[in-house]
Amino acid sequence: MSKQRVVFAWAALAPFLLLFTIFMVYPLIQSAFLSANQTYGPGTRTFVGFDNFTNLAEDPLFWKSIGNTILYAMGSLFIQLPLAFGLALALNSKKLRGRSFYRLIFFSPQLMGLVFVSILGALAFEKRAGLVNRGLAWITSNPALLEIDWLQSNIMATLILISLWLYVGFNMIYFLAALQNVDQSLIEAAEIDGAGAWGKLIHVIFPAVRPVATFVVLLSMIGSLQLFELPFVLLDGSGGPNNKGLTIVMYLYQNGFEIGDLGYASAIGWALAFMLIGLALIQIRMVRREELAK
Repeated sequence: MSKQRVVFAWAALAPFLLLFTIFMVYPLIQSAFLSANQTYGPGTRTFVGFDNFTNLAEDPLFWKSIGNTILYAMGSLFIQLPLAFGLALALNSKKLRGRSFYRLIFFSPQLMGLVFVSILGALAFEKRAGLVNRGLAWITSNPALLEIDWLQSNIMATLILISLWLYVGFNMIYFLAALQNVDQSLIEAAEIDGAGAWGKLIHVIFPAVRPVATFVVLLSMIGSLQLFELPFVLLDGSGGPNNKGLTIVMYLYQNGFEIGDLGYASAIGWALAFMLIGLALIQIRMVRREELAK
């Protein structure tokens, strides 16, 4: 490669490298230094080494936030994704009329911002006057259901239900794309061999969409670990009663921007980063196993 081409290549990469350094590399290095300090606002800091991470291991609120976040993530994994896959199967059927309309309806909540969805959720799950309680009371003819306090005693169930409405249609799109790429000749061969609907699903369809399903699971888990706006708006910036709605990112925000200890908040951020890296490594290992098995 000539010297002119090398210079041109570096000149073309320079804008990206500059922006990447300013907005990614420098903040990461700065947060690593911050995690080794205890700060008192933006201008005062004291070096504490690994004490922030030691304190995290002994911090009951940190573990409470992890438990809440994992509970929410399990709701996404075992409720939201199966519903999304079931919807994709239903809306992939050529016998269904108006498929495009139904796809738009289920995907449309994704077009709204999270803050707006949170406000709608707070109104819908409000005690006595909320749409959810009124609907349950009307369907069952039981006025006692008007007294269900979703935003206090059932906050995690509320978060999961709102997320179902928001993200089921979004994940459905990924599964639809995967289903439309399934080799139809394999399905026809399975039918000739006498396989029923369940047999085709288990032995043909699901193996074909497994790579996409692995990606969707990872995407859902990462999104769950980063949960912030929804509980923050629903609970007015608090963790709710007994911190039942406190998530990892909310706890990071409270320490960094309400208490002012950016060092401890950086330690929480790095703990979250290691969790996300662990999930990514698990996915890479799973994908490699599938490739070796083929």
